[in-house]
Amino acid sequence: MQPARLIGQLEALDAPAKKLGKTVRNVIKPGPLKDALSGTWLGHALHPMLTDVTVGSFTSAVALDWLGGGESEPAAQRLIGIGLLSTLPTVSSGYSDWADTEVADEEVRRIGIVHAVSNATAASLFAASWLARRRGDHGRGRALALAGGGVMAAAGYLGGHMTLAEGVGVDRTAFEEGPDEWTSVLDDAELGEGQMRCVEADGTVVMVARAGGGVYALSNHCSHRGGPLHEGTLEGTEVSCPWHDSVFDVRDGSLVHGPAAYPQPAWETRVRDGRIEVRRS
Repeated sequence: MQPARLIGQLEALDAPAKKLGKTVRNVIKPGPLKDALSGTWLGHALHPMLTDVTVGSFTSAVALDWLGGGESEPAAQRLIGIGLLSTLPTVSSGYSDWADTEVADEEVRRIGIVHAVSNATAASLFAASWLARRRGDHGRGRALALAGGGVMAAAGYLGGHMTLAEGVGVDRTAFEEGPDEWTSVLDDAELGEGQMRCVEADGTVVMVARAGGGVYALSNHCSHRGGPLHEGTLEGTEVSCPWHDSVFDVRDGSLVHGPAAYPQPAWETRVRDGRIEVRRS
């Protein structure tokens, strides 16, 4: 079995992971800071982009240590410094993404805390390497950086698993399909003003809503973590996800505020012969 899957089965990790996740959610509450760390302003998750700076700086320093010769020692030390400076925003954005997920996903909860501890260990080794270099002990600095690089590689493997295999930080609606033809889903009389309903259109779950006299439809699974939008709150033409409070405009699916980083797919609607019909835009 893959190492990540083995870690995902370790129930002993649940207690510390739940405590850490709760702490993160208490510190990083919904609002401007949460949106910034989630990448709402960027249009996709922020954390993967930040990891490129941290991992790239540390990896380049290790490469210079062993391939660049003595004249590259100052550059390697500067690169480690850049990596350390980038650690805080990188870690903060990663914790924010993970804390939104660990509540409902046991594997992500367990893998995430090992990923976090591994990254903390790697950062500590690189910090010790930087201090050793400052004292002139470049041999010890190179050894500590090499050890940090090894731990960082293991942490990167777990981070890649959470993103690519568990879907943390990705658009949960990206691969949804739906009918190109008009599909009847609900009696028009069953949907009152200010109400939402969950319906199915050719195998895809859709939320239909009546707001401001119009009938609108969005994919029901929130693009952030797949929360059921029809169980959220509709205020005017804005619907908030019941899981993490992302808000979308039901008229076109545009993102009002995060932590979602992606808009919500909007469907075309019409009323025909007393039935509400939808199709993918």
